Amino acid sequence: MNVIFRSKIDARFKWMGLLMPAVALLALFGTQPGNRLLWIPVGMMFLATVLVCWTLVATYYELQHDRLVAHCGPFIWRIPLADISAIRASRSIRSGPALSMDRLEIIYQGGKILTISPADKAGFMMALRQRAPHL
Repeated sequence: MNVIFRSKIDARFKWMGLLMPAVALLALFGTQPGNRLLWIPVGMMFLATVLVCWTLVATYYELQHDRLVAHCGPFIWRIPLADISAIRASRSIRSGPALSMDRLEIIYQGGKILTISPADKAGFMMALRQRAPHL
């Protein structure tokens, strides 16, 4: 049975997700009509907005029978539980599928690190230890 844990989301990430569409709309309506090159920056802002919103909505961690799968918008990390050597609390700014600074670092495959930020850290740790007792 798979268990899913949503990511904790800091307020600044939520605000960024709300402000980006507002900036795109202001840019669209704040320019002179007939400017044909406007679609380039507005289109880029729209794509960035879609990526940020997708990331905010679809960042979660799935504990499957034999692996941890971290989803972050269009990106996916698959880590076999047998490859995980340690897990520790962190406030690192390291990039990863974490939307909060209240993070966990997953150390796997001889030193690789994946940072995650499950909203229910205690529940995540308990479920991980049940599936990977070597931790």
